[in-house]
Amino acid sequence: MESRPTSSAKQFVLPSRLPLIVLDDCYHFPGCHLPLFIFEERYRLMLDHALRTDRMFSVGVSQGETEVLPVVTAGLIHASVKNPDGTSQVMLYGVHRMHITGWEQVAPFRIARVEPMLSKNAPPENLQALKSRVLELLPNPTDDSCDNMRQLHQGLEQLSEHEIVCDVIAFHFLRKKALLRTLLAETCPERRYKLLISELEKTRR
Repeated sequence: MESRPTSSAKQFVLPSRLPLIVLDDCYHFPGCHLPLFIFEERYRLMLDHALRTDRMFSVGVSQGETEVLPVVTAGLIHASVKNPDGTSQVMLYGVHRMHITGWEQVAPFRIARVEPMLSKNAPPENLQALKSRVLELLPNPTDDSCDNMRQLHQGLEQLSEHEIVCDVIAFHFLRKKALLRTLLAETCPERRYKLLISELEKTRR
């Protein structure tokens, strides 16, 4: 089966090295915006480094005291606002899944050597059918969220990038950390959709 980069990454030059901020159970996905508050000194240095270079870094998921999950999402700094006290508010946009192959440095902040994770090809008609099923399973809007939910639903329906739709829904609607970890590492889009559908069906029972 052939593999390819996701189309969301085509407009970006994917790096071979990525600075990392390491957090507990924070799973970032392609196509998703992740707000971050940067306050630790090492991550202030990391942010300055990223802003001086290609404006990219990743959120690594910690495994124990020293290990990091070997799959991350390359993130592009969409916005960064520095506060008077030196902290920063950052909006990070997920670009592409990456696999950590080693470490360029570990202090004062980590820089990982990375390579793109290629998605396995899948028939577009299969992904369209899976996408339609996922959209059917989205939670019903409450009175307070009705407009936002309707706009989200319409936006996802119109989005032609089926893989991104799956990632966006997983990022916003799933809470099980083990499942998010599996979905982040999965390279088969059909498999990702089926796992997502299975979990959403459980919530509707």
